[in-house]
This record gives sequence, structure tokens and C-alpha cells, in this order.
Amino acid sequence: MSKVTVVGAGMVGATCANVLACRNIASEVVLVDIKEGLSEGKMLDMFQASATIGYKTKLVGVTATDAEGYKPTANSDVVVITSGIPRKPGMTREELIGINANIVKSVVNNVIKWSPKAIFVIISNPMDTMAYLTLKAAGIPKRRVIGMGGALDSSRFRCYLSKASGVGIQDIEGMVIGGHGDTTMIPLTSKASIKGVPASKFLSKAKLAKVAADTMVGGATLTGMLGTSAWYAPGAAGASVVDAIINDTKAIVPCSVYLEGEYGQDDIFLGVPVVLGKKGIEKIVKVELTKEEAAQFAASAAAVRKVNEALYEIGALTR
Repeated sequence: MSKVTVVGAGMVGATCANVLACRNIASEVVLVDIKEGLSEGKMLDMFQASATIGYKTKLVGVTATDAEGYKPTANSDVVVITSGIPRKPGMTREELIGINANIVKSVVNNVIKWSPKAIFVIISNPMDTMAYLTLKAAGIPKRRVIGMGGALDSSRFRCYLSKASGVGIQDIEGMVIGGHGDTTMIPLTSKASIKGVPASKFLSKAKLAKVAADTMVGGATLTGMLGTSAWYAPGAAGASVVDAIINDTKAIVPCSVYLEGEYGQDDIFLGVPVVLGKKGIEKIVKVELTKEEAAQFAASAAAVRKVNEALYEIGALTR
């Protein structure tokens, strides 16, 4: 038996819960929100859909405004946090920090009361900083806090590689590391491949650069089109991370994790490839970077550190 809680019944959270249910990833999925009736209604809708689709996941919707309201989430194996306001047109992820830090910290404290052994998957933005906040606020082992940004960014990278090459996305391998931000992520074009063949054999240097640029503004592009943040790909990416944990698949997934010397960085969450399993982060995988990629990674780290400092400036964390 496995239990997953998704906090935040907005479009991303509900999509994540729906993917978890439809793919029978967990025995029970609990969806939590502060708005009365929202999570209950979405879970009822999903339950009705199960009659057609055929999944057997137990679905629970919960309205919770305090720690006591989180009692139905007790003994969750994994908790996905999507809480916070969505990014609006023209708004960077970093601008969200003042609002979302207090929300995420409150959620973490409420969850820990009922599920002290849970693994956290963070989707809330700015994601690297919210993952950092979660680790510091919860005081749990670093292997149990995972930011899902790299999984999402890599899916967008593969999307644009597919569009540019004309090859099916399932035959494409592509990885994005670094911060989960428009200017901090690093699509590794040097490592991208199509059915084991370097992507550079299919695409010119200029086209690969265009793919990387499109990937970096992938989220902002959708925000401009939709008027709010995307939800299908983020929700599915979050569910894929949960799948690797619940089913102990040992999948290698780019995720934002706490670094203590790896890749030359310390006391920071950044996207790097990791092995995911039932313990959470089971291994950080070392990838040899080009000089240009290494410089980009260092610059990404500096930018994320600057955002992290805001947590101390607003009092969300103390040294």
C-alpha cells in the first residue's frame, strides 16, 4: 500500500493527482487545498472518470486551513507541494518568493506533524528556493527533499528537440541542469541524443542553440499564451518523480537537490541528474561538463543563491 498527498488543488496539483490516479502509481491519493470544496470536487470528478478509465486508486479530497485539517494525509509516503500563487504574464519565478515562502513553510510544518517520514517533491516556485526552504524548515535528511524542475525542463527540451529534428519524442534523450529559471537552466545540447546518436548529427549548431533558447523560455512562452502558468507538463513531471520513488524504479532524473560539494557547489539546491528510489535521492550522478557548461552552472548557482538570500531577508529562515 502506498499513499501520496498533493497539496494545492490548482491546475498543476490536480493534474499531478490525476496522472497519479490514472497510472495507478499510488494506492491512495489525497488532494488538499484551503478553498472549501475545491479538492473534494476535483477528486469526485476523478472518481467518476475511473468508471470509464478503469483505475482503482483511492481518492480523497480535503479542505485544510490548519495542521489539524491535515489529519487525512497521515502516513503519506510522498507529499507533493504545489501551493502558492501561479506565475502571471511578465512575472518571474523569483518575484513569487515573498508570497510563496510563507505558504510553503506553513504547508511543510502541517505535513510533518502527520507524516514525519514523508519524502517531499517540490513544485511551488521559485522551485529551487522553495526546496531549500523545505529542507531547512523541516529539518529532515536531504535525500527526502526533491525539486522536480529538471524533470519538467528536460521534457520541454525533448519537446523542442523533437520539433526541430522531426523525430518522435520517445526516441530523444535530453537533459537540463542548473536552476529552474528562464535564465538559470542549462539545456545540455552536448549530451542530447536521438536513439543513441548525438543530436548534433541531426541538427546544426545554430538549430541546437535555438532549441536551447526555446527550452529556457518554455514556461514563459506558455504563460504568455495561456495567461497563467502551464499545468499538464508540470503536473505530469511531478507525477513521474513520485512514480520513481513509490515504485523504486532507480530512474535517473534531473532534479533539484541539495548539494554539499557536488559539481563544486555547497548549501544550495540545483538541478543535476540523480537516481530516484524508495529512499528518495539515492545517488547524485556526476556528468562531465564542458568548460562552457561548467561556467554556466556556476553562474546559475550564483543567481539561485541570490534568491535564497531573500528567505533570510524576509525572515522565512534565520541563520
